[in-house]
Amino acid sequence: MQPTQSTLLTIIIGASVFALIFAVWLARWVLSQQRGKVEMQRISDAIQQGAEAFLTRQYRTISMLAIVVAAVIYVGYAFLRKSNPSDPVSNPRMLALYVTVSFLLGALSSGIAGFVGMWTAVRANIRTAAAAMSSLNGALQVALRGGAVAGLFVVSMSLLGVAGLFAVLTALTPATMTPADWAPHIPFLIVGYGFGASFVALFAQLGGGIYTKAADVGADLVGKVEAGIPEDDPRNPAVIADLVGDNVGDCAGRGADLFESTAAENIGAMILGVLLYRYFGIPGILFPLVAGAFGLIASIIGVMTVKTREDADPMQALNRGFYVTAGLSFVGFAGACKWLLGAPLQAAPDAWWHFLLCGIVGLLTSVAFLLITQYYTEYAYRPVKAIAEASQTGPATNIIQGIAVGLEATVLPVFTIGFAIVGSYYLGRASGLVNDAGVPIGGLYGTAIATMGMLGTVGYVLAMDTFGPITDNAGGIIEMSQQPESVRAITDRLDAVGNTTKALTKGYAIGSAALAAFLLFSAYLDEVFNYTGKRVVVDIARPELFVAGLLGAMLVFWFSSLAIKAVGRAAYSVINEVRRQFAEKPGIMQGTDSPDYGRCVDIVTIGALKEMVAPGVLVVAFPIVVGLVFKTFGLGAEAVAAFLMVATIAGILMAIFFNTGGGAWDNAKKYIETGVYGGKRSDTHKASVVGDTVGDPFKDTAGPSLHVLVKLLSTITLVLAPLFI
Repeated sequence: MQPTQSTLLTIIIGASVFALIFAVWLARWVLSQQRGKVEMQRISDAIQQGAEAFLTRQYRTISMLAIVVAAVIYVGYAFLRKSNPSDPVSNPRMLALYVTVSFLLGALSSGIAGFVGMWTAVRANIRTAAAAMSSLNGALQVALRGGAVAGLFVVSMSLLGVAGLFAVLTALTPATMTPADWAPHIPFLIVGYGFGASFVALFAQLGGGIYTKAADVGADLVGKVEAGIPEDDPRNPAVIADLVGDNVGDCAGRGADLFESTAAENIGAMILGVLLYRYFGIPGILFPLVAGAFGLIASIIGVMTVKTREDADPMQALNRGFYVTAGLSFVGFAGACKWLLGAPLQAAPDAWWHFLLCGIVGLLTSVAFLLITQYYTEYAYRPVKAIAEASQTGPATNIIQGIAVGLEATVLPVFTIGFAIVGSYYLGRASGLVNDAGVPIGGLYGTAIATMGMLGTVGYVLAMDTFGPITDNAGGIIEMSQQPESVRAITDRLDAVGNTTKALTKGYAIGSAALAAFLLFSAYLDEVFNYTGKRVVVDIARPELFVAGLLGAMLVFWFSSLAIKAVGRAAYSVINEVRRQFAEKPGIMQGTDSPDYGRCVDIVTIGALKEMVAPGVLVVAFPIVVGLVFKTFGLGAEAVAAFLMVATIAGILMAIFFNTGGGAWDNAKKYIETGVYGGKRSDTHKASVVGDTVGDPFKDTAGPSLHVLVKLLSTITLVLAPLFI
C-alpha cells in the first residue's frame, strides 16, 4: 500500500524533532563536563566572547542584506514579470509572497543552525582541554559530541524547514484543487528556502573565512617567522583572534555551507520528482526528505559508537563511526527505495533497485572524495612529502610545488564526479520509466538519488568537521595556560586528527557541491520547461551563449580574487598591530607585560565584515544582470543556463585546486615540524610557513566560499527563472 502524504511528513518531521531533542541532550552532556583550571577558563572565555561578538555583528549585516534581497524577490515576482498559465498559483502577489517568505525562512533557519553549532563548539573547547588532562578517549568523545550538536542541528533544521513548509502549504490547498493535485506545485513555491540558505551560507563562509585567515596569517608571519615563537604562544597578540577564527570559519561557516547543501538539493530533487508524479505520486516528491531523515538517525548512532583506547589512533575511531553511519544510512536508503519507489509500480517493477544502485553510487562517491582528499593532504603520502622536500631550497620552490599539487589534485575528483553523474544517469534511464512517447525519463531523477546517497552521512561528516576547531582550540588553551607536556601531547594528537577531518570535510563538501550543481542545473531546466513547455537547448556555438558562458567562468576568478585580496587587506592590519605591540611593549616577549588580545579581535572583526560585502553582492547580482541583459536578445533562460553551466565547471575545479593545494601546504609544514629536514625553526620550516600562509586563504576562504557560490548561482536561477523567460 502506498504511504500517504501525512504519514511521510510525520516520519520526516518526527525524525527531525527527535534529532533536535537529541542534539540538545548532547549539548547538555557536553556542558556538564569539567571546565578545567581557572587560567584555562580565562582563555576559553575570551575565545567565546570574541566568536559570539563577531557572529552577532555578522548576522546583523547579513540580515540587512537579506531584507533587501527579499524585497527585490517580491517586487520582481509581483510586479516585474507577466503571469504565466503554468505558474504554481495564478495570483502573482500570492506567488511572490510564497517565494519571499520561503527565502526568509531559509535564511533564518540557516542562521539558527550555524549559531547553535558555534555556540556549543566554543563551550566544548575548554571541556575537551579539561578532559585531555585525564583521558584521550574522554577528550575525543567531548570534542566529537560537541561537533555533533552542530551536525545534527544543521541537518535537522534543513529537513524540518523544507518538510514544515510543505506541510503548511498543503494545509493551504486552494479550494479549487485537491491535495493530490496541489502537491506537485509546492516544490516550485518553496525554492526560495534553498536560496535563503545559500545566501546566508555565502556570507557566513566568506566572512568567517576572511576572519580566520586574516588572524592566522597575522599571527603566523609575525609570531612564527619574525619573532620565532611557537604556535598558540600566549605572547602573540593575535593568538586569541586566531582561535576565534577557527570557530567562525569552520563551525558557523561550514555549517551554513552544508545546511544549504541539504536544503537546496532536497528541493531540487523534489522538483525532479514532480516529473515522475504519474509513477510515484507524493512518495517520489518526498523521497529525498525521507532518505535524509533515515540518514539523520544513522548519524546519531554513528556518533555514539565512537570510542578509542589510550594508545590507539583517534582517526581510526572516527573512521569506524563514519563507516557505521554509512552502513546504517545505506540500510535506511534501501528500505526507502523499496517502500516509496517500488510497491505502487506496475509498468516499471525494477525501478526501485535501479534507484537504490544510484544511491550506492552517491555513497561510494562520498567515500572516494574522502580517500582522494586524504591522499593529497596527509603527510603520509607523496604529494605533501614532495612539498616538504621542495621547501629545502626556499619559499619559491615550496610555492611552485604546492601549486603543482593543487592543479594535479583536480584529476581524480573529476573522474569521480563524471563516473557518479553518468553512472547514476544511465542507471536511472534503465529503470523502465518512460514518457508517453516511450522515451526513458528516469535519468535525471537517478542523479538526484545519487546526490541523496552522498548526503546520507552529512550529519556525521559535519560532526567530524566541527571536531577540528574544537580540538584546535583545546590545544591552544592547553598551550597558552602552560599545562604539562603530557596533556599537550594528547591535544596535539587530537589536533592532528582535527586537521585531517577538516580537510576531508572540504573534499566531501566540494563533491556534494558538484553533484548538487548538476542536480540543480537539471532542476532549473525542468522549471523553465514547466513554465514554457519548451526544453532549453544550450548551443554554445551561438555567440550570445558563448559570451554568457565566458562570463560565468570569469565570475569565479573575479570572486576568488576579491576573497583572497580581502584576506590580504585584513591580515595587513593585524600584522601591523602585532608589530606595534611588540615594539611598544618589549616586556611582552620577556613575559613581564601582557598583549592586548582584544585589539586584534576588534581589527579582524571590522575588517572581515567590511570585506565580505563586495564579493557577496557581486555573486548575487551578476546572474540577475546576465539574465535580464540577454533577455533583451530573447535568450534570457538560455543565456542563464550557459552562464550557470560554465560557472559551475570552473567553480568546481577552482575549489578543488584551492582546497587541496592549501591543505597540502599546511600539512607539509606540519610534516617538517615532526623533525624532518631540520624540524622547527630551520630555514626549511620557515619556507614551509610561507607556503602555508599562501595556502591559508586558498583552503579556508576562497575554496570553501566557491562551494557555496556554485550552489548559490543554481538556487538564484531556480528562484528567478520566471524573470528570465
